[in-house]
Amino acid sequence: MDQKSSHSETQTYGRTTDRLNSVSEPLNRGKEAIAEAANGAAKSAGSDLQAIRDDLNSLKDTLSRFMSQASGEALRSAREVTSNVAGQVRDVASDLANRGSQLASSAGDQAKTFATELEGMARRNPLGALAGAVAIGVSSECWGDAADAI
Repeated sequence: MDQKSSHSETQTYGRTTDRLNSVSEPLNRGKEAIAEAANGAAKSAGSDLQAIRDDLNSLKDTLSRFMSQASGEALRSAREVTSNVAGQVRDVASDLANRGSQLASSAGDQAKTFATELEGMARRNPLGALAGAVAIGVSSECWGDAADAI
């Protein structure tokens, strides 16, 4: 019985070992395939990541150029607006100065005309001019005393 039992155990052990070998070989191949797939995915992800980095750097450069151009355009526009406003202010100031000069000239002309008229009146009627001067002198004296009294 000893030999039968030993022989039967050897057969069972041999079959189990064969089964283990037949299972472990595909498992090893599966592990190797998974490792290769993982390495390929990592390489692919690395190249995709590099492409994304390149795209972001390109976008950053484009945005930088755009901002530089936009600020240059804004500066030019501000200079143009400032120049236009300064020109308009200069025109208005010049116009006001001309009008003020004309007003002063007109007032001077009117004063000369009034003085000429008074002179003409005094020559035509010397007694009336003298009486008017006395009246003005007396009235200003009266008004001056009244103002001092107040």
